[in-house]
Amino acid sequence: MEDSYLHKGLRKKLVEEIRRKGIQNQDVLEAINCVPRHLFMDSSFVHFAYKDQAFPIAARQTISQPYTVAFQTELLDIQKGDKVLEVGTGSGYQAAVLLEMGAKVFTIERHKVLNRGAQTLLPQIGYRPRFFYGDGFEGLPTYAPFNKVIVTAGAPEIPEKLIDQLVIGGKMVIPVGETSSQCMLLIEKTSEKEYKTSEHGAFVFVPMLKGKE
Repeated sequence: MEDSYLHKGLRKKLVEEIRRKGIQNQDVLEAINCVPRHLFMDSSFVHFAYKDQAFPIAARQTISQPYTVAFQTELLDIQKGDKVLEVGTGSGYQAAVLLEMGAKVFTIERHKVLNRGAQTLLPQIGYRPRFFYGDGFEGLPTYAPFNKVIVTAGAPEIPEKLIDQLVIGGKMVIPVGETSSQCMLLIEKTSEKEYKTSEHGAFVFVPMLKGKE
């Protein structure tokens, strides 16, 4: 679980790279600078941990590109103490960034191997979200409402159940579209039954699937 001076130096370079790409929120940049991304990756990829790229993890999934993590987090406008639902725990890297910013994170994952891996790793390095194994399309109604929802897989459509679990005034960031490319949407809940949507560019995510495995 080493986090060496080399790793820290590479993180600073990564932060400068994503700053140049347009990320401006200083709290987001500081979180990226603090979270040791190399610990979330397979050892065969550890030398690539601080490149601004996505890389494979277990269950045919990926650890997202740091710029994408920063972009979604900046769109969410995380405030300290926000109660956040993360759909798609994956490696746990995005959850760590949210926790580093002072959010209370409830994270759900449909792949048992990823759920178990994140539950093992995150507490070892000081991050303690609430972990759940289940279908992300269902969210976590028992624990709702949430201030923010972040979806880290490409959804075929906007899941209404997740909007239902937002507080009025809450925000959801979700990539929506076909499997080859999705549009990043920011959804802001304006009343019990209404919300407004804005588009924020094209991204590529693994598909969001129903059920669990």
